[in-house]
This record gives sequence, C-alpha cells and structure tokens, in this order.
Amino acid sequence: MAHLRSRRRLALTLPLGLALTASLGFLPGAASAAPADSRATTAGSATADAGALAYVVNTRTDHRTLASVKRAITEAGGTVVASYDRIGVIVVHASTPDFGKRIRAVKGVQSAGATRTSPLVAAGTTDEGGAQVLSKTQATSLAAHATSGTEPLEADQWDLRAIGADQAARINPGSRNVTVGVIDTGVDDTHPDLAPNFSASQSANCVGGKADTSPGAWRPYDPAEDYHGTHVAGEIAAARNGIGVAGVAPGVKVAGIKVSDPDDGLFYPENVVCAFVFAADHGVEVTNNSYYVDPWLYNCMDDPDQKAIVDAVNRAQLYAQKKGTLNLASAGNSNDDLDSDALVDDSSPDDSTPVHRTIDPHKCFDIPTQLPGVVTVSASGPTGAKSYYSSYGKGVIDIAAPGGDKFQFPDTPSKNGRILSTMPGGQYGFLQGTSMASPHAAGVAALLKSAHPRATPAQLQALLKAEADNPGCPSDPYDGDGDGVVDATCEGGKRVNGFYGFGIVDALDAVKK
Repeated sequence: MAHLRSRRRLALTLPLGLALTASLGFLPGAASAAPADSRATTAGSATADAGALAYVVNTRTDHRTLASVKRAITEAGGTVVASYDRIGVIVVHASTPDFGKRIRAVKGVQSAGATRTSPLVAAGTTDEGGAQVLSKTQATSLAAHATSGTEPLEADQWDLRAIGADQAARINPGSRNVTVGVIDTGVDDTHPDLAPNFSASQSANCVGGKADTSPGAWRPYDPAEDYHGTHVAGEIAAARNGIGVAGVAPGVKVAGIKVSDPDDGLFYPENVVCAFVFAADHGVEVTNNSYYVDPWLYNCMDDPDQKAIVDAVNRAQLYAQKKGTLNLASAGNSNDDLDSDALVDDSSPDDSTPVHRTIDPHKCFDIPTQLPGVVTVSASGPTGAKSYYSSYGKGVIDIAAPGGDKFQFPDTPSKNGRILSTMPGGQYGFLQGTSMASPHAAGVAALLKSAHPRATPAQLQALLKAEADNPGCPSDPYDGDGDGVVDATCEGGKRVNGFYGFGIVDALDAVKK
C-alpha cells in the first residue's frame, strides 16, 4: 500500500475453509471471466463518481439473470464499472443511499454490498517497519564481499541460503514458461534486476476494478512510497545477471498486477477481483498476495456488505484456481494465535473511522488468506525461529518461509536480519514481514511448477508441504524479542505445528525431487 503501514493478516482453519467453499464458492467454467460490459468505465472513473460508493453485486451467471440485474442496477441509480460475467461479479458505483438494500432484493442477486465506508475520491501490505534503502556507498561496500559465481549483494541474502535457493539455481533456476504474478503496489519493471524476467503482457493496473494494460500501467504510482511490490518481485525472480541480488527462482518470469489505490494506498475488493481474474486469464501460474483486502481486516458473514466482499473475492480466486493458478498469501504481523477463540480488531474500517470490536476468526474472515485453497505463509528469521511479529496457529499456517527478523542476526557482512531485495529506481533495500515470507514460498512454488508443469494448484500445494523442512516446536518458551516474556505458544508436533505448518520451504528439494 502507498504508505506501507504495518498490516495484520489472519488465516482460516482448514475445516472452516471447506465450509466456506460449500457456502460461497463454485468453480466456474474455464472460459474467460474478463469484463464483458463494453460500456464499462476505466479505473480513473472515480473522479466522476466523487461522493459515490463502490459496490460488488454477486449474481447467478446465466445471461438472463445478468442482464436483468444490470437493468436493475441502472434503475436503482447505479453505474456498472465492470462485469465479470463468468463468475457473476459486477462492480458498481452508486450514490443512492439505499442502493445496497435495494439491489439485494433483486431476483438473481445472491449478495451485494459496499466495498468501502467512505465515498470515492478522485482516483495494505504486510511488511513490518520501514524500509532500509541502501545508499550507493553501502551497496558498494557490501558488494566487496561478493565471491565468484554469486551476485554482487548475495552475501547479504541469508534467506537464499536458508532454503537452499542458491544451490537450487545451479540445478534448475526455473522455467521461462512459468510466471508469478505479484498482486501488490506495482512493480518497477525498469529495474535492472527485474527487467530480464518481467512479463509486460501478463501485467496490468487493476485499480478501480477493470484492467488497464497500457504500457507502464503496472508501475508504482509513487516509487518513493509504493516500493513494496518491487521488493516482493525481486525476492521471487531477480535475475542472476551479475547485478545486485538474486531471486528464489531467477529463471521464471514475474508480472506486476497493481491493486493499491493511488489516494490512500488501500487494496479494495474490486481491485483484487480484477487481479485474480486477470492473472487467470493471462496464464499466470502462481500469484503472491502480501496484503489483506480493505477496508475490513475481518469480514463478518452476518454483515451484508462484508459478506458480499468475501463472496466476490472468493469467486475470483476460485476461478483462478480452476484455471490453474496457485495463490499464496502472507499470514500477518500481529503475532496472533490464529486458532484462538476470539481476536480484537480495532483497525477496521481503515478507510474511515475504525471501531473496536471482538470477532470470532471462525466466522469473520481476513481475505484472501482465509479463503479455501489459498496457501497461508508464516515468517521465519535467520536462525530458523519464528519471526517475532509473525502470526501463527495450529491448523491455520500451511508453510513458513524466510521473512526476516531484526532480533535474529545472520552471519552476513551487514549482520542485518531483514530481507534484502530490489527497490524502485534501480535501488536495493531491506524489509521484514510476512510480506517477505510469502514471495519466498511463491518462488519455490514456481520452481515446483517448472519441474512439474502439469501439476494442478492442489498438487503444487501438496508438493510445497512435502518438500518443506519442519524444525518442530521450540523446546524452550518462545521469546521472540528477547524481553523475557513468553510471546507465543507453539502447538503440534514435528510434522505439522502452529509456527511452521508443514515446515519451512526448501528450494533445493523442489528442484531435486
């Protein structure tokens, strides 16, 4: 997001994920779900709609229902922005105060609700703390430690060595037939470490709910603020080209699908719906999602607006899965036990005035990470221990990956426990967070897809879990920040537990097995 505030993400337990599939999901056909309404406005239409709210209207997918619902939308004072007919999701702008109530009563509408709590103006990520951008002097100093056959800054990439990615690259760096889509704040494809592997034909700007594929539309709005997506892209696929750093899968392609709003940096539902559908329809095999869908940290199913948000995004990501896309998401930075009975959410809605509420995470969902089939990734640090900020939970975390930890010190030139990667404008910088863990896992998933090109998303997820190395729960009480207070309790055994799920991903095993 534009201002890179610290974001929390939570995840759905497996039984609830299965229930969610039954209650909300369907796997639509494989035909394109791209917007079918040729009259749809562009992403910049928010200017004309100042004072309006954005809505998602979810319907049956037959042509008659879609046509009648679109007529009803117009009659109720709404304007169709985009219509994803194959999944039955219509993005609408409307200023009529009771639009949501009126449209929910229309025959064929299965759910409908506002995607924000503040009116549109002219038009969140999971990193923990600010970025530490390397100056040219610092970069030159670190590059002096490079050894033969490595990238200039690779000596500071403890994370690659932790999962065997440096060795994996010598066996199989990944296939050019595999693309990882970075659904995020935009990607600077002009960066010399990203340009060799960037796929412009699979990139877009989805802000506003309709894809803009004009040249450069996928780039950050403000490179100084919107660096998150570029950092993530480098972790996945920075080229081994004798420049800067290396990615986990330096031979695969990476695409940028921008979803962060230019005004407040938030990731609104209609943007994310567009991103999943666009990725699926453009042959993206893996998506990385280091954010939660705004404005609600948790979307409660007893609220009609929040229910509609869950329904719309779930339809889109299920469509992507059906077309062969594996979706991975970060677990969150609140150090929460995601299998607890109740959690406090005092940050929502984040587009207006937050309210304090206690929610049941089994009934109120953080999306997309809580949606069925999405791989939930926790973070580990240089020692292999759970990162101090990373959320956890038995039966919730699928896998873990390096996300960085300022309290764990690696044996590197900088001794910096964060993750070093690409930044806009040809720069490099350190970040930490489950935002950084998820792309490491996405990179390993890309290596697995390279080795097993016919593998389905479900099979890829099974392979991710099978190749992971599980350190098991720590024998001593967990004190992540070293202040003498127990910060978290790990439940489970050596095979599966609340800190690591099935284990920390292993890139070397991914290319050897």
